[in-house]
Amino acid sequence: MTQDRLHPNLVLERHGPIEVLRVDREEALGALNFEIQAALGAYATDLYARKEEVRVLILTGTGRGFVAGADIAGYHGAPQTVFDDFQRRSRQTFDAIANLPQATICAVNGYALGGGFELALCCDFVLVNEKTKMGLPEIKLGLLPGGGGTQRLPRLVGPMRAKEILMTGRMITAAEAVSYGAALEACAPDALMPRAMSFAQELAGQAPVALRDAKRVVDDGLDAALTAGLTMEQRVLGTLFATDDGKEGIAAFMEKRDPEFKGR
Repeated sequence: MTQDRLHPNLVLERHGPIEVLRVDREEALGALNFEIQAALGAYATDLYARKEEVRVLILTGTGRGFVAGADIAGYHGAPQTVFDDFQRRSRQTFDAIANLPQATICAVNGYALGGGFELALCCDFVLVNEKTKMGLPEIKLGLLPGGGGTQRLPRLVGPMRAKEILMTGRMITAAEAVSYGAALEACAPDALMPRAMSFAQELAGQAPVALRDAKRVVDDGLDAALTAGLTMEQRVLGTLFATDDGKEGIAAFMEKRDPEFKGR
């Protein structure tokens, strides 16, 4: 394992095909300011180009907070142009993370509010610790989420529950997040990262091309008509059957051994 500090508030750990990116701003519960948001976007752009090298990303935070929203101090007294620019750049960052070809796991270690909840919603899988609180409290400021909360949350939990969370601004518990479908599972606080890492290792052990294609087919299919999605599924399956990994997976099954995937 190697560790680098990409930004004063972002720490990157490399574990072979798995990377762990940790927001390290404990004194502010991980709140995102302009600089952290830009660094996140730059990292996502770099990671996209390394899909052959990195198969799984884990996002997490430090202390009691994952990301407790945007740094509101940056809004106070700001002109409209500055506010609009921050929202535009936030959209670019969140979209870059959501569109990563790698499997992404958000290990939510504490408060995930506003942009923090939205950041989690950009990931394929969300694991929470049992003390986690999540929410979109922007309405309490006379605002709405601007990082995808009004769009990604309904796709996970349904429109009625999403409206309830958005229009009351209340925080939901870890148990509620799991029951609503906004999180995969809840763990004891000290078990969160070991669980995230074991899950990441399981994902990283799959055939790399098939892993990326599974994510892409599901995500693209959500925005397509069912017939178009089914056609895409068949086309991708046929392509995978022709890969070396596809042949190796079938051969390993027939020979009752573990496959040795090469990513091609």
